[in-house]
Amino acid sequence: MIAVDRIGEIRRAYFGERLPIKEIVRRLSISRSTVRKVVRSSATEFRYERDKQPAPKLGEWVKGLTEILEREADLPRRERRSTQRLFEELRGRGYEGAHDSVHRFAKAWRREHARVPVRAYVPLSFARGEAYQFDWSHEVITLQGLPVTVKAAHMKLSHSRMPFVRVYHRETQELVFDAHDKGFAFFGGGCRRGIYDNMKTAVEAIFLGKERRYNQRFLQMCSHHLVEPVACTPASGWEKGQVENQVGNLRDLLFLPKPRVSSLVELNAWLVDQCIAYAKRMEHPEFKGRTIWEVFQDEQASLVVSRGPYDGFAEKVVRASTTCLIMADHNRYSVDARAAGRMVQVRSHADRIVVLLDDDVVAAHPRDFRRSQVIYNPWHYLPILVRKPGALRNGAPFKDWDLPPGLAAAQAKLKQHADGDRQFVKILNAVLDHSLAAVEAACAEALEAGIASGDVILAVLARQLQPPTPPSMITPDGLRLKIEPKADCARYDSLRSAA
Repeated sequence: MIAVDRIGEIRRAYFGERLPIKEIVRRLSISRSTVRKVVRSSATEFRYERDKQPAPKLGEWVKGLTEILEREADLPRRERRSTQRLFEELRGRGYEGAHDSVHRFAKAWRREHARVPVRAYVPLSFARGEAYQFDWSHEVITLQGLPVTVKAAHMKLSHSRMPFVRVYHRETQELVFDAHDKGFAFFGGGCRRGIYDNMKTAVEAIFLGKERRYNQRFLQMCSHHLVEPVACTPASGWEKGQVENQVGNLRDLLFLPKPRVSSLVELNAWLVDQCIAYAKRMEHPEFKGRTIWEVFQDEQASLVVSRGPYDGFAEKVVRASTTCLIMADHNRYSVDARAAGRMVQVRSHADRIVVLLDDDVVAAHPRDFRRSQVIYNPWHYLPILVRKPGALRNGAPFKDWDLPPGLAAAQAKLKQHADGDRQFVKILNAVLDHSLAAVEAACAEALEAGIASGDVILAVLARQLQPPTPPSMITPDGLRLKIEPKADCARYDSLRSAA
């Protein structure tokens, strides 16, 4: 194949210097046919392409390879095997050829049988504060030494391309609400429109065109933040292509290799720092010479003023068991004993579980994202314990009870007595009438005196409730007696003798 520079020499000699072909052949030591090909064509480059690529060793394996490619043609792209994996399978069957032959054949076959043609798109442009895009991705991290799959909520301002990423254990509706709260707090405001895919936590039904029936709680969240929700056409990810690209770009940047963290709180704080650092070093794709961070600083003035966090929760009605437990998010949580056997409202927030009975809070627990856990609050069982003090020793809620130091020391002292459990339950029951701090102080006072008794500690509490002794009154000078009476018991003896 003749090089481009040699073609240039031939053209300059023939057309510029007007040399005959014979002289050019002699001077450049090039065949006459090559010189004729160059001067008779206006091309400045020649390419050689084989009409047919010989593959003698692959020939007998073409049928088997074609069957594999046909089976995988209907699978999603991420589930199809790479040409290296196909090559390894053929090698296992006895193929002795090279990987290049397999790769070349598979690439050509897939290109020829592609069912979805390449599509053209219209570039989009957004004004400041006009819209943001939202999406989820699944990532793998190392949490406390173990690999864990987490859900990453991605938000991106469409004008400045400012990214925000926050990680959760789930992608449930209450966590969608929390992601918006945290995202708008990070951006310093919201946008007039939010662009989403048709996620089930937002869209209940898809109609013709852009018509959707949105979830009522999701609409309340949008109303709170003054956002107009817009759902993409199904299977049309390019309508929110910015956040789709962010998922892939930030995955390589933030989640490869897998981050090693001790908690999601630590990871989310790190992600915020990384989003800011990414924006400060990346040039904006439209505003040349300016970083994403600089464009974001200009956009902030056009954002919708934040209305504060939305009280987002998922609510359901369940019946509390006779053991004072309710089921929430694959775990069981304890509730106050007065709710046993009754219907209660369970509100699942992003970080806590709240249980209500007739609008009264009967339980509030930090949310546990593990499964099949039982989370107790021993104070919920105190009314039952008053009636059955023997349950203190073997009751599941009281195992490893983290009591304040004074109460723990009093319990240890009372265990030496036969009725120690009953006495200690009396002390615990006093917490309902007095504060925990008051009972703790009474226990400390009794222990300092060397006495550990339920009756003594209750007496100390009762004394604390007594009003203070009023100060003695000072007698004014005008009311003082001129002759002070004297105490003389002998006067009573004189009266008796007279009688």
